[in-house]
Amino acid sequence: METVSKSNDVFFVLLGAVMVLAMHAGFAFLELGTVRRKNQVNALVKILTDFAMSTVAYFFIGYYIAYGVQFFDGAAHLAQNNGFELVKFFFLLTFAAAIPAIVSGGIAERAKFNPQITATFLLVGLVYPFFEGIAWNKNFGVQAWLEQNFGAGFHDFAGSVVVHAVGGWIGLVAVILLGPRRGRYHRNGDISAHPPSSIPFLALGAWILTVGWFGFNVMSAQTLNAASGLVALNSLMAMVGGTLAALLMGRNDPGFVHNGPLAGLVAVCAGSDLMHPIGALVVGAGAGILFVVLFTLTQNRWKIDDVLGVWPLHGLCGAWGGIAAGIFGLPAFGGVGGVSFLSQLIGTGLGLFVAAVGGLLIYGFLRLTVGLRLDPEDEFAGADLTIHKISASPEKEAGW
Repeated sequence: METVSKSNDVFFVLLGAVMVLAMHAGFAFLELGTVRRKNQVNALVKILTDFAMSTVAYFFIGYYIAYGVQFFDGAAHLAQNNGFELVKFFFLLTFAAAIPAIVSGGIAERAKFNPQITATFLLVGLVYPFFEGIAWNKNFGVQAWLEQNFGAGFHDFAGSVVVHAVGGWIGLVAVILLGPRRGRYHRNGDISAHPPSSIPFLALGAWILTVGWFGFNVMSAQTLNAASGLVALNSLMAMVGGTLAALLMGRNDPGFVHNGPLAGLVAVCAGSDLMHPIGALVVGAGAGILFVVLFTLTQNRWKIDDVLGVWPLHGLCGAWGGIAAGIFGLPAFGGVGGVSFLSQLIGTGLGLFVAAVGGLLIYGFLRLTVGLRLDPEDEFAGADLTIHKISASPEKEAGW
């Protein structure tokens, strides 16, 4: 029976890994549909290449930093327990690879290709697993200190902070260091609109991410016996809350509507195993409002050219989710309990600090050494022709 149970766990986690792997297609098409046509190929290539580089970085460096596990033993040893540790690595890799996928949307249309691939290796190999190990493997005694002083450790069931907030705040640093796309903001205060190139592709990306998210959240239990329908229903309710709030606040704008469910799902990750479904609905709705309001402020008032809005969507909604778990996870709000508001506040703040400092060190170093931006002429021509020597519609260039 023990062997059967372990086999079930292997299949359960493997299914989750595949579902989250499929989410990277969602990242790709969400970016493809948002950027201008001359940068669509680059969006697709970046996401796939970033995943490959993330795998190498996490396999050789990052997973060891986070969990102290390495894969240099013989295959016979690695295959023990039906290879459970291997599928667990695969599953957690898909989370780690979301960091550069998140950043990619913010820096789209003007970032050099090779420096970003280098940044991916360093982020997934060093920065992300440093905080991942603190939150999910109790490294450096931070969780023990929180438990001793506040009665509970920092709780982030599926990565509102560990994945999304960290990725979003790294993205903010990269966007600021890059600067806005040329021609986006004018000296007289005017703003040039760069509307999405394809609402259907944007919507496709959002739907792929939404469906895969149920693997992201539910399979975070990592064993079949620990799987909970509460996580699934809370994810659904947060998705719905985010959608309706974004619909209302965004005045039917399709870009906001399709990012609304993502905002809700980002926020519910941390406490999806603790909250009452009504609480999850409120958390998701709050995230939808937060995304629309802050996306508008960053783009129009603060003139931060975050193309896909990765900072408000992942950075801020993720931070909201981490803090909200310490509110709506409490029995007083219908939650399961076992959380501390102060621990959630401190843990979330620590994640944002690690992300900002790590992003500043890596992107600051690359900016000083090899540069981050495309040349003005290359940016004007578009990353597709400049970097990949082909456009999304090559027949137009060939005159066919």
